Amino acid sequence: MPVNDCPVSVAPMLDWTDRHCRYFLRLISRHVRLYTEMITSAALLHGDRERLLAHHAAEYPLAIQLGGSEPELLAECAHLAEQAGYSEVNLNVGCPSDRVQSGRFGACLMLEPERVAACVTAMRAAVSIPVTVKTRTGVDAHDSYAELVRFVECLSEAGLECLIVHARKAWLSGLSPKQNREVPPLCYDRVYRLKADFPGLEVHINGGIKTLDEVALHLEHVDGVMIGREAYHNPYLLADVDHRFAQDDSPAPSRHEVVQRFLPYVETQLANGVRLQQMSRHVLGLFQGLPGARAWRRHISEHAHRPGAGIEVLEQALACVPHPDEGVKPATESSSSARVHP
Repeated sequence: MPVNDCPVSVAPMLDWTDRHCRYFLRLISRHVRLYTEMITSAALLHGDRERLLAHHAAEYPLAIQLGGSEPELLAECAHLAEQAGYSEVNLNVGCPSDRVQSGRFGACLMLEPERVAACVTAMRAAVSIPVTVKTRTGVDAHDSYAELVRFVECLSEAGLECLIVHARKAWLSGLSPKQNREVPPLCYDRVYRLKADFPGLEVHINGGIKTLDEVALHLEHVDGVMIGREAYHNPYLLADVDHRFAQDDSPAPSRHEVVQRFLPYVETQLANGVRLQQMSRHVLGLFQGLPGARAWRRHISEHAHRPGAGIEVLEQALACVPHPDEGVKPATESSSSARVHP
């Protein structure tokens, strides 16, 4: 039985895949698996636990990503996540930032496979939901295939059933986190080889994937595909996931329908003190490439941050986009103007 029923997921992305983003993405696809931003074990155990674990039941299937290196603490966090309703616990062994290195978690843990295995063992003993790991293909000069195999062997012996691999190695010094997502070359073949060498392990691939046609090609070699930044900048990409990869022939909602279904959620959150900009920033790319997309983004960007801004900002922005939007010839926009940043 696969850990993930749908082979397509959206990557955990710090400052991007918060609960508002995830609710919005769920309106586009019923089956794509969603992940929280990384939450450190220290933050969860000693910080605002209720806020960190908060999510909407509509987000399921939903995984929580944890950062840490102490088996006992991670086991306690995994237990809290299961109690909160999450359907998977994922351990981050891939983030290359200085902050995670100083906290002894993230990609630097690839150099300590026995410790990661102990974390997996402890978390699996604490919960009944799947425990997964997200990692890189290597770290700094430790990027040989033999070293990757040794790392995966340790996790396999600990009972790990699903591994998500960002198909780049991480440089722990000299590159920023942003550069680490772009500079190290993608090595898809290495992930394919890993799956071939560990046929009993569920292997998902991540890194640089921009289209569902690419997803289909990867699925000829691995069990699952995780989409990162493209799913944020061009979220309607996910609209055909259910039909193509989850055997769900229910019609996908149009972009206009997605906005209309998002409005009641926005209204509820506004009443709870959430500012419109905290939610509207996630929808800027919804009409990417279509006539009216630039006007949609501009209106939201100019008005959502203002005091007292409400759902009328989204309604007015929606009026800038021709309806119906499906089947309309894409507008001509440069890649720089079509790309949005949160």
